Amino acid sequence: MDVDEPFPDLAVRRTWDVPVPPAFPRRPILVGSEIYRHSVYGRTHPLSIQRVTPAVDLVRALGWLQDDRYVDSPRATPEQIARFHDPDYIAAVIEAERSRQVPVEVRERYNIGRNGNPVFAEIFRRPATSSGAALFAGKTLANVQRGVIHTPAGGTHHGRPGMAYGFCFFNDPVLAILTMLDEGIGRVAYVDLDAHHGDGVQDAFHDDGRVLTVSIHEEDRWPRTGPLEDRAGGVARNLPVPRGLNDTEMAALIERAVVPLVHGFFPDVLVIQCGADALADDPQAKLDLSNRAYWHTVETLLPLAPRVLVLGGGGYNPWAVARCWAGIWATINGIDPDVHLNDAAEAVLRALVWNHSRGRNPPEHWFTTLADDPNPGPVRPRIHEIIEAVLRP
Repeated sequence: MDVDEPFPDLAVRRTWDVPVPPAFPRRPILVGSEIYRHSVYGRTHPLSIQRVTPAVDLVRALGWLQDDRYVDSPRATPEQIARFHDPDYIAAVIEAERSRQVPVEVRERYNIGRNGNPVFAEIFRRPATSSGAALFAGKTLANVQRGVIHTPAGGTHHGRPGMAYGFCFFNDPVLAILTMLDEGIGRVAYVDLDAHHGDGVQDAFHDDGRVLTVSIHEEDRWPRTGPLEDRAGGVARNLPVPRGLNDTEMAALIERAVVPLVHGFFPDVLVIQCGADALADDPQAKLDLSNRAYWHTVETLLPLAPRVLVLGGGGYNPWAVARCWAGIWATINGIDPDVHLNDAAEAVLRALVWNHSRGRNPPEHWFTTLADDPNPGPVRPRIHEIIEAVLRP
């Protein structure tokens, strides 16, 4: 990719209230917000940890993110969010933020305030901000010939049109893809690396031949959807993997299954959901990937489309997530993330707190390096079976 040629001037086509340079550099753009620095789901929730903020702070400390490459995320309006979500549900989320309480009937109807979807101070503003980043990215990518946008706060792939689900209040991947399609993009490929099945995105495009959804996830892991034989309306592939997935097996799945599937779909835009809960250091799944496997995956997938949106997703160990996502930003910029951290970057990681048994005595390498030790291993017969199955017509 030519990193010096600018994007066309988008000033007359933009509709978002966010300052953007009159000509985007063709180099990747990171969309973030300070709302994530102080917003938490609650002291005991798995998402009480800091994730987006330390990832962005890390890449700044390492000199990998200049001001002209950073966009402060707009906040999506209720009307924009209603492109996918039901207006009465959106109104219930707004009211939950205003009143900080949810009546029983609202809790049961919209799944707000229960099942891991808590009421917290920014219950509307926070997901509306990640949705705004997705809308901005979708519109921007639809109006350029080539480019990469990274929104690490995105990837809330479980959100349903009329209810919160799986810690996800709004489904920003769906909103991004719908924006691209509305802007005239013909084909979008969505690849989900989260340990949990990308059910909300698959269901949203169940019968839409313009969107290919591919999900690699741990088999028999919540929400227990996405079996190997599930192809939705036809343009979906699911790769439910066994526990203990290693780096070698992940590379085989990507290179022998996902790359041929995406390449054969010939997408105009590729969306990669990089939920970091498939890492060996994550407490919410039983997969054993190093962050190098994520970086290799992103590097392998990037050339498959001229325009790429890279999202975040799950991930419940703050050190593991921050190091993984910082390395993803490095990877999409052609930088080797296997570096020893400088004092400023190390200070970012030493400041993190995790109220979990694994957070009481974190290993020293969580503070001093980005890269995990690689975790190679044998490719089990089940992996070969999955590859063969998803490639069948």
